[in-house]
Amino acid sequence: MDKQNQYFPQSVPHPGTTLEEKLEEMGMGPKEFAIRTAKPEKTIIAIIKGNSSITPDMAMQFENVTKIPAHFWMNHQLGYDEYLAREKHKSVIEEAVAWAKRFPVTEMVKKGWLPQLTTIQEKAAAMLSFFGFASHAAWEDYYFKQQLKVAFRISLAHTKEPYAISAWLRKGELQAAELSAKNYSDKDFKDALPEIKSVMAKHPKDFFKQLQEICLEAGVKVVHTPCLPKAPISGSTRWVNDTPLIQLTGRFKRNDSFWFTFFHEAGHILLHGKKDIFLEKVDYPDYDKEKEKQADDFAIKWTLTEEEEKEIINAAPLNESIIKAFAKKFNTHPAIIIGRLQYDKLIPYSLGRHFFEPIDFF
Repeated sequence: MDKQNQYFPQSVPHPGTTLEEKLEEMGMGPKEFAIRTAKPEKTIIAIIKGNSSITPDMAMQFENVTKIPAHFWMNHQLGYDEYLAREKHKSVIEEAVAWAKRFPVTEMVKKGWLPQLTTIQEKAAAMLSFFGFASHAAWEDYYFKQQLKVAFRISLAHTKEPYAISAWLRKGELQAAELSAKNYSDKDFKDALPEIKSVMAKHPKDFFKQLQEICLEAGVKVVHTPCLPKAPISGSTRWVNDTPLIQLTGRFKRNDSFWFTFFHEAGHILLHGKKDIFLEKVDYPDYDKEKEKQADDFAIKWTLTEEEEKEIINAAPLNESIIKAFAKKFNTHPAIIIGRLQYDKLIPYSLGRHFFEPIDFF
């Protein structure tokens, strides 16, 4: 059943109220009922006053005396206990209100990450459900205090936008959970890279679907998660349940940037351990410049090597025809060459701009 359509009563009486009414109907006092059920009178009185619970053992004994089935008493007690728990949880939600206000909830609703919400209490409850935490304190233990380092090994406490970043990361986990991948293999992933490079070179309309399917066969999950306000992340790599996860935003909306970021993240998987979490274009305490440089070099190798770039430069003056010929020769996309040479300030920004293709995810 849809949680939003479930009905929770405003109040639920303690089963002791029903017991008291039944005893009056039977003309029986607590003392006699206690004797008949072999329970201390003080226990029966405590139940009638709502200060004690009916156990399964008691329910069976109550059935013999009241002729009301044991499951009725047990369900009554269960309903009352759930009611108390929900009342207690309301205070947890109230305490989470200030925490929930720190997230870009409106944008998350627009993207369909959260349901339509009205009150701030609903927003707080939705955020806790989104993250899968019982309280905002549990969120802080996970993302700030690293209480579960086996799952999340960095602290977001000192990043500029820890709330938006954590929401983006969590969405990636939820997306990854919907994908089924084979067991990861370094060899399989390495063997898949030439095929992925060919997809990069052609950049078909369904490029992302092809990329995702190839990676799943190698045991790698790749998801597209749009950026959130104030969290301008390009990508991230981490291991979730022994499966590497590459999370991409397509932030710059250009194919050259997208593919460089993908191969950069692939480099993290193949060059670095399972214990690391990498966030691109975000400053965080565990940022490792050396590992980022290694991942950049890996991306350069698979998009356009330094040797290939030198060969292109030596062919100057360059024009679009020459660039297209080199792209075909090196099995890359003209936009990769244009972007690299523009980045290195070796060609004007006006040359070959139409080679850049927009990143559309289907």
